Amino acid sequence: MKITVEEVAHVAQLARLEITEEEMRLYTDQLNAILEYAARLDSLDTSGIQPTAHVLPLKNVFREDIKKTCLPLDEVLANAPRAEGGMFRVPPVLETEEASQ
Repeated sequence: MKITVEEVAHVAQLARLEITEEEMRLYTDQLNAILEYAARLDSLDTSGIQPTAHVLPLKNVFREDIKKTCLPLDEVLANAPRAEGGMFRVPPVLETEEASQ
């Protein structure tokens, strides 16, 4: 499958891109090179290869769960715009029927 200059121009118009004739030819050549490479990959025999989502095996790295001392509550709440009862006071994010009436 080959991409034509007209198709590149059409896609550029759809994307509202202003590209020159020279850029259209350049992008056409580049897209065709990508498609040729994909076709080469498509011709490879991959019947003995399992499908994978990642090239490398996934491994979670966990650190030790070490108990540490916390900051004092007054220091934690010192920069809060509003605090109440030892907690951050924030505006409600969900409206209730009562609040909207």
